[in-house]
Amino acid sequence: LAYDSPPLASPHLTQQPKMLASKSIMRRAAAPSARPRAAVSVSSRRAVVMQARRNEVSESYAKALVELANEKGKLEPVHADVDAIASLLSSNVALNELLMNPVVEDAKKRAVLLKIGQEAGFNQYTNNFLNLLVQKDRLPLLEEICLEFEDLYCNLTDTMVATLRSAVKLEQEQQFLIAKKLQELTGSKNIKLKPVIDASLIAGFVVEYGSSQIDLSVRGQLEKVSDELSRNMALQLA
Repeated sequence: LAYDSPPLASPHLTQQPKMLASKSIMRRAAAPSARPRAAVSVSSRRAVVMQARRNEVSESYAKALVELANEKGKLEPVHADVDAIASLLSSNVALNELLMNPVVEDAKKRAVLLKIGQEAGFNQYTNNFLNLLVQKDRLPLLEEICLEFEDLYCNLTDTMVATLRSAVKLEQEQQFLIAKKLQELTGSKNIKLKPVIDASLIAGFVVEYGSSQIDLSVRGQLEKVSDELSRNMALQLA
């Protein structure tokens, strides 16, 4: 009744709704807005969708090149070309930036890729493929295409890729013996070693394939000795 008939209401009753309303306004002002979260969520979903599309496009281009090279009996030389391209992209920052820069004219990119192909002796199918990527504005996907090509090649040829980390560069004969031993251990038809120099190993090497690892490095042996000493000390103190 006090709220419906202001003249008969007591001062305390008429002031309380104002205080409650004020507190309600303060709570709404202090409460974090849900919109930024929604915006972040939408942005994340878009990023995932865009990446999925990039992967699909990269896989389709890589598959087309694998199938063409295999059909023409040029899978091995084209695979060697793709390996060389991937290595160049990872080691040559200037080249990577030039090829991925949308401001650089296509003609210049073609000229650079042609020169690289001539100096490296790329197969004609590889050169044509690179020109197609320039024409279709797909050079930004080149690194991903190389990765997809590698996966498809390994599946097609029953090849296992293993990372060979060593303190110093190993001779070709040493790498051949390691690959042969891995072939016996895994039963894979082919073994592809990816050498990596890791001075922290001190000496020796580490082979990583699938979820397995063979550690024949000095650092690995030292860590094993250290672990064994730690276990013995823990048993003595227990």
